[in-house]
Amino acid sequence: MQRPHVQETGVAVDPQRPAAPQHTATPQRPAVPQHSTAPQRTGASATFSELLKRVKAEGLLDLDPRYYIGRLTRNTTLLVAGLTAFFLLGDSWWQLAVAVWMGLCGGQSSFMWHDAGHKAMFRDKRAASAVGYFHANFVNGVSFGWWVNHHNRHHSNPNHLDMDPDIGRRTAIFDIKQYATRTGVQRFIVRYQSVLFFVLLVLESFKMHKTAVKSIAQGLTKHPVLESTLLLLRAAIYLTCVFTVLSPVLAVTFILVQQATLGVYFGMIFAPNHKGMDVRDGDEETLDWLERQVLTSRNIRPSWFIDFLYGGLNYQVEHHLFPAMPQKNLGRARELTREYCAERGVPYHEVGFWASYREVASYLHEVSAPVRRGDVDAHLERTA
Repeated sequence: MQRPHVQETGVAVDPQRPAAPQHTATPQRPAVPQHSTAPQRTGASATFSELLKRVKAEGLLDLDPRYYIGRLTRNTTLLVAGLTAFFLLGDSWWQLAVAVWMGLCGGQSSFMWHDAGHKAMFRDKRAASAVGYFHANFVNGVSFGWWVNHHNRHHSNPNHLDMDPDIGRRTAIFDIKQYATRTGVQRFIVRYQSVLFFVLLVLESFKMHKTAVKSIAQGLTKHPVLESTLLLLRAAIYLTCVFTVLSPVLAVTFILVQQATLGVYFGMIFAPNHKGMDVRDGDEETLDWLERQVLTSRNIRPSWFIDFLYGGLNYQVEHHLFPAMPQKNLGRARELTREYCAERGVPYHEVGFWASYREVASYLHEVSAPVRRGDVDAHLERTA
């Protein structure tokens, strides 16, 4: 397996500008791109504005509140079914099955705050915010205000080592240059990150809870009182129900299983999206909107089940190109985007479910190989 492609950047580009500058073509990109110190351009004459015209012509960016009312109703039904089972079963170890169910419901709920945050649901900002705060803070214990800011920065510069906060907050490394900033246990995790990255996903939900508290305490959210109230209300109701209905040991086990399930589900959703795709670094951005979204994103081949499991985020290329597009239109946008990329010679990467995780694991294994060999410094000198 080849080393990930790292681009040194030089000229800034506004990530929100719809029109993208023209650029030249490159051949097909390998599963794990090669290292390069010079920016590689793709897609002769490809511009985002051309693709945007085709998408708008079919009305794919038009909002459809009725669709999301249906989605919200379905999610509510799933949660109510879980709560009903919880109270009917009582103090029984069968509750661990309910814990798994509720963890999966939390993952489905995250799609609602995700689309609300992208303004893909409703034109009314208050309605979208209400959905976001309810599903993030109250249902899942995540700070919606923190997440929106964090996620918008990720969308602006995906897979940029210096600008993408999704890369910065991980213990795993995505380029050997990052190894110097890891210490102690972190270095052990990096050494075996192709396995431990997935194992540690069981802690992802707890990590999100911790981040919510820290972001509010540090004044990083616009509505700290609202967010704090929802988090405290959630904790009070959740813990009261669990420790009232269940014995202490079962209650603790229920919480651990539910949160671990939710963490793994979160990880399943985000891990294949960008890990193992092109990465770059530097103080500024050279890639235009089209190529920075297409070259850094991986699609998972769709089916009705995959679309349900990923909440439409298996169409990661299209979601990154058109963040405010309703989920139900991403399938058609995929057809238009694949067609356009084929016309312009822009590499477009889509694989099956299992292949996506194999690519991620292989990428993480290859990046950390110099650590296991003990030649990090020599490797950096050779690739400088």
